[in-house]
Amino acid sequence: MGVQCQENILVTGGAGFIGTHTVVQLLNEGFKVTIIDNFHNSVEEAVDRVRELVGPQLSQNLEFHLGDIRNKDDLEKLFSKKEFAAVVHFAGLKAVGESVVQPFLYFENNLIGSITLYSVMAKYNCKKLVFSSSATVYGQPEKVPCVEDFELKAMNPYGRTKLFLEDIARDIQKADQEWNIILLRYFNPVGAHESGKLGEDPKGIPNNLMPYIQQVAVGRLPELNVYGNDYPTPDGTAIRDYIHVMDLADGHVVALQRLLRQNHLGK
Repeated sequence: MGVQCQENILVTGGAGFIGTHTVVQLLNEGFKVTIIDNFHNSVEEAVDRVRELVGPQLSQNLEFHLGDIRNKDDLEKLFSKKEFAAVVHFAGLKAVGESVVQPFLYFENNLIGSITLYSVMAKYNCKKLVFSSSATVYGQPEKVPCVEDFELKAMNPYGRTKLFLEDIARDIQKADQEWNIILLRYFNPVGAHESGKLGEDPKGIPNNLMPYIQQVAVGRLPELNVYGNDYPTPDGTAIRDYIHVMDLADGHVVALQRLLRQNHLGK
């Protein structure tokens, strides 16, 4: 076990694609995990599969609560009963196109939900946070590969909610040095746990390429349309880089372990 003292960790959106894979790794590292999720784009079966993967002993260290981070009472019920060492924050909506059509939906879920979470964390003196941000905060970089210190200039409502939440996190940490926050930015997580028991299976029409391909392959969707024919590539179609979800899960665990080891991370 990587952590013997079994700190309690709250994972928001822990029933989702990245959330479930991260919860598996947290449990395997010896953490006790509480998930809060409203099943907006996930299902209870995913939590059951996490329990199946880690086995009966480690499953005892996992709790699930159906709830919404926009609802302060849902959060109060958790924090009033258990002391959390840190929060890993995944909960939120993530589709760029949807955010353009329904910006208020993203403002309410991503912004209001996260601000409510932060305020409850502060009230209960839980001031360590790993925030799942996004590389969309960079907008359209002038060159690739994109590196961490590029200019931040989000270009759509989804990306702006992530950038606003990063700014809010920085303001919170600047105002109260007891806060320690790590922001993780990434593009295009894909893949599945090596067991095949977990993966990405969004509700409705997928907004990402890989689950769309998978749904076409199993006959749930009729065909895959490829858009764009004028990119500077051999056939004119787009090329994208991806990160495997298990690597991403491990990254969140390592970030969390650093938070718990160090009291002052700086900016």
